[in-house]
Amino acid sequence: MDRAMQIIQVIEKNPGIKFREIMRKTGMKNGVLGHYASKLEREGTIKVERSPGQTRFYPLSVSDEDTLFLKNLRQETPKQILTFLLQYGTLSFSELVQYTKKSPATVSFYLSQITKDDIIEGALVNFKKKYHIKNIEKIRSIIDKYHPSLIESSADHLADTFSSL
Repeated sequence: MDRAMQIIQVIEKNPGIKFREIMRKTGMKNGVLGHYASKLEREGTIKVERSPGQTRFYPLSVSDEDTLFLKNLRQETPKQILTFLLQYGTLSFSELVQYTKKSPATVSFYLSQITKDDIIEGALVNFKKKYHIKNIEKIRSIIDKYHPSLIESSADHLADTFSSL
């Protein structure tokens, strides 16, 4: 199999995958993968989302709306937050800190990110801010569609930890 096809297959199986993870899965060196990824992007074969400190790759079949969900589900802390919100429906900040076993600063950082991405929202309930997922069916359908590679992938855990510092 040629390298371009190998990269495309990895991206299709792991939408939202990061560059380094593609390197690990394909065994390609940085320069080789960079060359082929740039070529695939120029040809319009893959979608690339760049943000400070990270580049994510998606198959063309993934909608822009789905990329926001996938990006959050591929990071350990946002994935934990969304999983607990799916499980319990509505949770307070302190409950999310307790369930995720992360620092309040880390939970706050990711709650802001997920809220900005319009996936969750906060509302005052009995004078306490509670968070819930805005479109539960949408997130469930994404998890069903991309499971198990999406949910089981924890390769972003280390990057997740450093980006919250």
